Amino acid sequence: MTRIIAGKARGARLDVPHAGTRPTSDRVRESLFGALESMDAIDGARVLDLYAGSGALGLETLSRGAASADLVEKGREAAAVVRRNVAVLTKAGVPAARVHQSAVRAFLQRATGPYDLVFSDPPYDLDDEAMDADLSALSPLLSPDALVVIERARRSTPPDLVAAGLDLIREKTYGDTTLWWAEPAQSADAAQPDVESQSR
Repeated sequence: MTRIIAGKARGARLDVPHAGTRPTSDRVRESLFGALESMDAIDGARVLDLYAGSGALGLETLSRGAASADLVEKGREAAAVVRRNVAVLTKAGVPAARVHQSAVRAFLQRATGPYDLVFSDPPYDLDDEAMDADLSALSPLLSPDALVVIERARRSTPPDLVAAGLDLIREKTYGDTTLWWAEPAQSADAAQPDVESQSR
């Protein structure tokens, strides 16, 4: 079972699609959102949740004070689940997220942005070339201080951030899951990324 961890809709239960998606584990979500709040990256943010699955990541930000969220999910069943979850949170007084049943690339090609916080949690079967192309399409839609969080299996090839115009600022592994944190590319003398690993 997936629940909203904190904020206005804390404890709200979210449906999860039966197949075709890979929900982020509770432990990873708790660590991720703890870090985002410590960076003051959520309050008032314009959020984009790509490959949304249940929509849990984007909806968590709305519960915690994000200004808006666009949830992008290609699968028909999963998109229906996201809409149901959005309805649950709006009853708790959370702003309604916008749900887009669309392939990620197609959405990014017509979106206007800008976005301050982006989650990219593609299914494991999405090939590296497609994921990197999606990141490249995302780059023009980012605000100057945007933060992009990419989730993949630990054994996956790291995303090609340089080609997408992004700088790595943090990499952290939780068991079989790795998160890459990135921001729009800065100067060549930008700070070195923070690389951590947790094996449990």
